[in-house]
Amino acid sequence: MTTNVFDELTWRGMVYDATPGCDGMLATEKVACYIGFDPSAKSLHMGQLIPIALLARMQRYGHTPIAIAGGGTGMIGDPRPTAERQLLSKETVEENVLGIRAQLERFLDFKAKNNPAKLINNADWLFKLGLIDFLRDTGKQFTVNYMLDKESVKARLGREAGVSFTEFSYMLLQAYDYLQLYRGHGCRLQMGGSDQWGNILAGVDLIKKVAATTNQAGAVTGYSHGEPHALVHPLLTTASGEKFGKSEGNALWLDRSMTSPYRFYQYWFNVDDRDVVTYLKWFTLLDRPEIEGLEEAVRTEPANREAQKRLAREVTIAAHGQDGLDEAERVTAAFFGGELARLGASDIEDVLGDAPSGHVPRSALQGGMSFDRFAVAAGLCVSNAEARRLIDQGGAYLNDARILDPRQAVTVEHLIDGRIVILRRGVKTYRLVQITG
Repeated sequence: MTTNVFDELTWRGMVYDATPGCDGMLATEKVACYIGFDPSAKSLHMGQLIPIALLARMQRYGHTPIAIAGGGTGMIGDPRPTAERQLLSKETVEENVLGIRAQLERFLDFKAKNNPAKLINNADWLFKLGLIDFLRDTGKQFTVNYMLDKESVKARLGREAGVSFTEFSYMLLQAYDYLQLYRGHGCRLQMGGSDQWGNILAGVDLIKKVAATTNQAGAVTGYSHGEPHALVHPLLTTASGEKFGKSEGNALWLDRSMTSPYRFYQYWFNVDDRDVVTYLKWFTLLDRPEIEGLEEAVRTEPANREAQKRLAREVTIAAHGQDGLDEAERVTAAFFGGELARLGASDIEDVLGDAPSGHVPRSALQGGMSFDRFAVAAGLCVSNAEARRLIDQGGAYLNDARILDPRQAVTVEHLIDGRIVILRRGVKTYRLVQITG
């Protein structure tokens, strides 16, 4: 463990930029710091593990982490480079904020003796904010030229739809958040992704303009809580250039009802050798000697995937607890051990969710149905003759058991939890059969 958090974040590759003096502040003082979380869904996704990891490390080094649930700004939405976000209702945002709290408790200690984490909803002040007062006290501190220089705004100006005034005002609201936290909680550091650098600096500038004391000559002589700072992390992409946290357009969620512990675990277990050391640095609390040892294992014995196994265990237990890790490892062992049929139907459907599926009416199994006919009905084979050839070659399986006789009857007794059957062709080609009716 390094002597201060800035050096730790630098070694881990998590500092993209910071305001001058931020490193010195973090090396000599204990401060309150914050990151905002957009409550646009009832669950955080894996891309948001990056800011969560930042807050967790800050707390580990004695700083006080503040997570802002954007109950107010979430109803506006940060301008995206392509199109305006869909506006959510107040009730939906409030429900999503509750989900975020439960997930953050897995990573942050809200009951720590000296520096407990805090979750604050910016709706507490933004919903009470008067428009005229906001325009006079905050809006006058920014020029339109300053706001137009933001990359996401510039990208939208050339499009037909342009940028609505609602989205355009987001920067001012985020800056106001920082000012409120500075005043009310002594917060001196806002963190986020490098794409948020402009918004975060707007907050720093606002505090400098309205919270600093000045002498008669107009020179800044001090701040009520010390100088504010900003720190941003790089936007992480995979070695193949894919944006971290997205997989073919599908987010990996921290809510187990949206992404099971098994699928969550498998993502980390299957990361590229080129990415795994970076992920160990960013998303685990493993120290430098441990990570360097795993890095050496990737170089010398990549087939053992020791680094991926450790990564998957560390991140899964952090997100889902020991129970979630146990579930993920149990399902993984059953699948790769050829004992998938020993699992319950829900686990099997999760594992084989991307596999081809078929449907067979329950009535067809009441008196028994020969395997070759069942294989055709379920779509595993195109004809009875193909099914028999597959059996002769030893490549046909029913619920993990090899079929030796094409006339073997498939009955309702073979159903798992009374509703599914697993067919397999060879080692890896599965078909999940739903029994209907």
